[in-house]
Amino acid sequence: MRDVLEALSDGDIGIPEAESRLSGYATTDAGRFDAARETRRGIPEAILAEGKTPEEAARLARTAVQTTGRALVTRADPAIGEAVIAAVTDEFPDANIDHDERTRTIVAHTPEFQRPDLDAEVAIVTGGTSDAPIAGEAAVIAREVGVGVELIEDVGVASLVRILDQIDRIREADVIIVAAGREGALPTVVAGLVDAPVIALPVATGYGVGGEGEAALYGGLQSCTVVTTVNVDAGFVAGAQAGLIARRIAVAREA
Repeated sequence: MRDVLEALSDGDIGIPEAESRLSGYATTDAGRFDAARETRRGIPEAILAEGKTPEEAARLARTAVQTTGRALVTRADPAIGEAVIAAVTDEFPDANIDHDERTRTIVAHTPEFQRPDLDAEVAIVTGGTSDAPIAGEAAVIAREVGVGVELIEDVGVASLVRILDQIDRIREADVIIVAAGREGALPTVVAGLVDAPVIALPVATGYGVGGEGEAALYGGLQSCTVVTTVNVDAGFVAGAQAGLIARRIAVAREA
């Protein structure tokens, strides 16, 4: 505690970082940021932009960078993206910022920040182009955990040749996320062909009866092959879960 107080008194750290070191979180007008989540859970804290004003998301993102050297924002619309980037670069002009409008994610790192580099790989497989935004969110999260990510796109079951000619690449992964909408058959097919953990990520594509991801969700839950299924469009959860599994694999390899 004394070291933290001395660093604060000397101006080496600010109030948000001092608070986060002492309590594990930093308090802002927009809520509390869980700065200790990565240490505690192995996955970084993310700021869900949905339901927040641009100003609230920006304040939390700035606090995230102040306390951890990184901000991770999900479900960011263009207005929130603009506000977050402005807030971060105002205080950290040299920050590295990646804003992907399609996946609606923003990742900001200070130049000093070092992302973990783990000896494990996650494959993210998509049925079609419409699944890319949610699959991309999962990819961002897995990368921030520190594992390698291989994207294998557009291999839906409408033509099994597309999955079969990519199966060797898929089998190289330690963990596999399969993002698919409509009837959601792809995760079941993939899980029947590999010996790695498979996470089914239902996507809200499709229409009519069972549309908006409902049939894909039920397909994952009722799969006759062994899969773990997350909620519809839950890219963050799929990416985090795959990252945690891969992280354990990496630790085992180092032992």
